Amino acid sequence: MTAVDALLLALGAVAVGSALLVVATRHLVRAGLYLVVCLGAVAGMYLVLAAELVAWVQVLIYVGAVVVLLLFAVMLTRAPIGASDDLDRPGWPATLIGGGTGLGLAALLIDAYRWTTVQVPEAGTAERLGAQVFGSWVLPFEVLSVLLLSALVGAIVLSRPDIGTTRPARSSTGDGDEVPGERGRSR
Repeated sequence: MTAVDALLLALGAVAVGSALLVVATRHLVRAGLYLVVCLGAVAGMYLVLAAELVAWVQVLIYVGAVVVLLLFAVMLTRAPIGASDDLDRPGWPATLIGGGTGLGLAALLIDAYRWTTVQVPEAGTAERLGAQVFGSWVLPFEVLSVLLLSALVGAIVLSRPDIGTTRPARSSTGDGDEVPGERGRSR
């Protein structure tokens, strides 16, 4: 085992551990912060694999934008910041589904590579990556940008309960029991 293998295993363990904490915590803000750790570990794995541009895109887009958008959505929707009983669900369905998916992926990778060594290609240039992203991957790239924009619009709509509803006019006494036609008159 080389130092690169050990570093990849360590970063993978950090990513998996923080991903488990994301789904296991009852604190919504802490889940967002654990997601930052998970995505940062994935960016570190990209750096180890000599994909510097992808690593910095991971940090800028996912850690810098998506997680901030998630935390702003939490703040805008007035979700509970502390521990929430709404987030306390039985853990066995998620454990079964996650464990089954993990075992399936492990079996797929073991069958595909049979523990052979894989040579990491030379570091890609930004020009080659840009040609791929904006050439053959331009449609998924644009669909993702529309998805993020719709999530932002949805967060704004959810944060404004007054959109789409009509509020009754308040009386001068402030009790909200105003009689129609009595607006502006003193009692």
